[in-house]
Amino acid sequence: MAKSAVPTIVDRLRAAQEARQAQLQRARAAAASPEGAEQREARQAIVAARNLRIAARKAEAEARKEREAAERAAAEAKAAAARAAALQAEREARAAQEAERARREAAEQAEREAILAARRLGRKAKKRRGR
Repeated sequence: MAKSAVPTIVDRLRAAQEARQAQLQRARAAAASPEGAEQREARQAIVAARNLRIAARKAEAEARKEREAAERAAAEAKAAAARAAALQAEREARAAQEAERARREAAEQAEREAILAARRLGRKAKKRRGR
């Protein structure tokens, strides 16, 4: 009778172990070869260049954020100064309006008093003539 083509568990475990050993030997050989060292150095150079680019982008972004924050602060300060100037102008306009109103009221009051005084004098004169 012919041997069965289906491998047993022992055969499969042995084949897996041999494959692991072969893979480990290939990795050791690649690591020990000068070409592997060159590849590692090239990869390290690529990683270092990438890290430099990332750091430069971060620094640029941070500088941009600081610049934008300074611009916002300047704009806010300018707007606050404009609001303060507008508020001061409004106060001055109100004060001028109040002064004008007070002047008009004083003039009207003086006119009313003059009219009343004239009436009183007229009544006194009428009384004197009537006697």
